[in-house]
Amino acid sequence: MVKSMTAYGHTEIRLEWGELSCELRSVNHRYLELSMRLPGELRALEPKLREILSARLKRGKVDCTIRLKSNDNQTNALNLNKPAIASLINAHQEIQQILSSDTQLKPLDILKWPGIVVEGEKDLEPIQAATIDLLNTTLNDFIETRQREGEKLKAAILQRCEGIEKIQISVNKYRPQMMVRLRDRLQTKLDEMSAEVDPQRLEQELVFAAQKLDVTEELDRLKAHIEEVKAVLNRDEAIGRRLDFLMQELNREANTLGSKSYDTETSKNSVDLKVLIEQMREQVQNIE
Repeated sequence: MVKSMTAYGHTEIRLEWGELSCELRSVNHRYLELSMRLPGELRALEPKLREILSARLKRGKVDCTIRLKSNDNQTNALNLNKPAIASLINAHQEIQQILSSDTQLKPLDILKWPGIVVEGEKDLEPIQAATIDLLNTTLNDFIETRQREGEKLKAAILQRCEGIEKIQISVNKYRPQMMVRLRDRLQTKLDEMSAEVDPQRLEQELVFAAQKLDVTEELDRLKAHIEEVKAVLNRDEAIGRRLDFLMQELNREANTLGSKSYDTETSKNSVDLKVLIEQMREQVQNIE
């Protein structure tokens, strides 16, 4: 199934300990590039989250942002570091003796001292489990969006393939007329020059010209590449790179066809062909 590399997904949940949200954004990229933005509580979970994303995404520059907002009423227990308090008081008393001072140490001053108040440890296991579930849910929606966009890209590419096939058929049908016009043009020039030419020699020159202008091989390869594009579009895998290679091959055949063009009709077909191929190439750049 064709998947676009451009997509967006967002999911959030509310639980007893707060709100958790996950956001995924992606744009086209040659390889898979993951960028993670996590709150400090979930930093240890980053390798696992990267593993989940890498298992289901093959290409694209993907930004994953996870936000955690604890409830205001879910305050963490505060513990006093009693040994530190005792040490602080003893140090204060010694300083008083040295300075012969009777300044009292206020409780609020003690609480402000670093290391006196220790925040209770938060149980991160439920939060981590919820984060993994939320990422999987968001990723499912994200991939569905990629698939929907991919179907639109596929339809656009097939439409261009149909246009290329029409050009290929048109050029094939026009080839006999092209040779007749070539003969008439050569004969007209000879008549203008009032020159007498051996008919057999004229036929030889026409054969040489026909060989130089023959585009049978290019048209056959063009048809084969279009058939391969259609086959690749039906593969259930990452196909962007293969399609990009086929676009290069199609463009090569279009250039050769243009270099062998003899008249305005063939040149026009060559230009139309390049336009369609370029339009396909732009679409292919967004396919995973």
